[in-house]
Amino acid sequence: MSKPEPFVFEETCVPRRVLELFSVKWTSMVLYALQCGTTRTGELQRRLPGISKKMLTQTLRELERDGLIHREVYAVVPPKVEYSLTPLGELFIEPIEMLYRWGNQHADVLAQLSLRRGKPAQTDDAADDDIDMTPSPASTGTSRAA
Repeated sequence: MSKPEPFVFEETCVPRRVLELFSVKWTSMVLYALQCGTTRTGELQRRLPGISKKMLTQTLRELERDGLIHREVYAVVPPKVEYSLTPLGELFIEPIEMLYRWGNQHADVLAQLSLRRGKPAQTDDAADDDIDMTPSPASTGTSRAA
């Protein structure tokens, strides 16, 4: 295995920013939940058990700032806000799916490591209940219906 190029450690390195996006706990999960289409905050919270309202709001703001999601505010009472993936956000789904497949392939080893760290291992069933990881049209080469 080759050593990483020195530039990847610089703060201005674009690939470093991408890796940072993957390292934020809820980023990938929120993006994946949005692949089903335009969604309101309450629905996202139901799809993502364990995320607090504050953390969801913070994650959505960061994803909007990074150009991965679009926020649509409707001038109605009560206020209505919807979120959807931008074209850039849609491109982020394929690497998320790749990481999910890698995790499934190495689930036994990861569970052992988790136990070694003193954390209970999450079974495949529990992980699959949290979010549907069915391959997206982007990763299968088909397009999503509008």
